[in-house]
Amino acid sequence: MSKRTDVDITTVIGKMPYRMAFAGGWIDQPFVSQLNPTPPGSMVVVALEPTCHFMDRCGMGTSTRKIALELWNGSLPDEDPAKLVRELYAAENAGKSDPSGSQDMVGLIYPGVNRIDYDFRSEGGIFPVHVESNNDPEVAAWLEAVIHMLPVAPRPDGYSPLGEKNLDRQWIGRLNQSGKDCFDAIVAKDVAALGASMNACMQCWATILPNTVKHPTIKVNLVGLLNYYQSRYTGAMYSGCGGGYLYVVSEEPVPGSLRVKVRIAEP
Repeated sequence: MSKRTDVDITTVIGKMPYRMAFAGGWIDQPFVSQLNPTPPGSMVVVALEPTCHFMDRCGMGTSTRKIALELWNGSLPDEDPAKLVRELYAAENAGKSDPSGSQDMVGLIYPGVNRIDYDFRSEGGIFPVHVESNNDPEVAAWLEAVIHMLPVAPRPDGYSPLGEKNLDRQWIGRLNQSGKDCFDAIVAKDVAALGASMNACMQCWATILPNTVKHPTIKVNLVGLLNYYQSRYTGAMYSGCGGGYLYVVSEEPVPGSLRVKVRIAEP
């Protein structure tokens, strides 16, 4: 029988937090936010304790996390989070013609459940105009109880979600609203509203950027899986474009799912 040790998992995967991105995703991209009819547009990110290794190319901010580990020698500095977001954004996007959105940085750096608001009229929509944070331990515990993560598949090589764009202002407005509704649902601990916001977000993704769920390189039936879980549980959405993990909202157990630990600010 193998001997149990007291070695912490962070000695293997590092102490840097992970993050989940919920409804409203893509509103942090200026090409989307500039068409939002009711700015600012909102999305939700949730900080996670590093309790396990999450797969790369799965919408968990792992590429940004790797850069953060190198930039700050393995752990987050105790500094103004807005300042750290800009530092990490600059480090990740230096020399890139197609920069990543800043929601990855916000999600890794800000503790708790965060609604991040983007307005193209401010700095071209690159950084949020406001971050609304909730670090209530009861809210965090409730979210941990109703979010179930199912591993599906990483984004395949050669995949891009941007091959087809239907940037309709009305649908972008709905995307924005899904982020607002998601945050309000979490703070109110309303499982039905949380599921509805995620379902609405996936409708927006499939309409605005169809390749988020369908693409020649994707061999998994993402639409079929999504429909299955949405029809049997309160709601569901993917962790990112092209697959990754499936977040299922349910007060009942979901077979095969993983659980997470929300990182909240220390009292």
